[in-house]
Amino acid sequence: MQSQRTSGTRLGSLHTLTIGVVLLGLTLILLLALMVMNLGSRPAQPLPILSTVPDFVLTNQAGQVVRRVDLLGQPWVADIIFTRCAGPCPLMTRRMKSLQDALPPDARVRLITLTTDPAYDTPAVLRQYGERFGADFRRWWFLTGAPDQIARLAIDGLKLTAVPIPESQRTNPADLFIHSTTFVVVDAEGRVRASFETVGEDFNFTPVRRQIVRTLRQLEREPADAATTNRP
Repeated sequence: MQSQRTSGTRLGSLHTLTIGVVLLGLTLILLLALMVMNLGSRPAQPLPILSTVPDFVLTNQAGQVVRRVDLLGQPWVADIIFTRCAGPCPLMTRRMKSLQDALPPDARVRLITLTTDPAYDTPAVLRQYGERFGADFRRWWFLTGAPDQIARLAIDGLKLTAVPIPESQRTNPADLFIHSTTFVVVDAEGRVRASFETVGEDFNFTPVRRQIVRTLRQLEREPADAATTNRP
């Protein structure tokens, strides 16, 4: 009888220990899950203000006048290309198209493509170019206009580079300009908040596109004055 009681006591203790270990394991899993949730719910760090877009007057692919005020109230992404480009421009435009496709249909975001070659890139030429790449003109505008107005937006505001190549240095008749290959993100108040490279050797644009989308979502949620205390 004593042996049976001892055996029963040991089994009871083992059973209690097993339950304790299981409860401890469940508690640790719950705590870990809560930690992950808390990390995921932390607000993103405010983005810096890199520059402010000045007033400008340009024309889009539909022949409509576009000013700075027309882009206020929503974030936008800009790049600079020219339609006769023999270099990275077609790739940049395909990547802007992939960004267009990655944005939710209800996202309040504008895409802007500037030309460095306004003498050739008329609104009609830009419209044909946009159609070739599947641009949704309700969201994606292609801008041309006077060179000084393009420079005002591209160089002064967006901090993009666009430099004509001397004819003696051209390796291709269409090799007309050296220009930036970045996508610039601008907030709803016309302030540059981020810049992303889009091309390069063995360059993978997919994670960059995800980061741009995350940045745009952050700006869509950002209060109007959230960036004012985060100037560089």
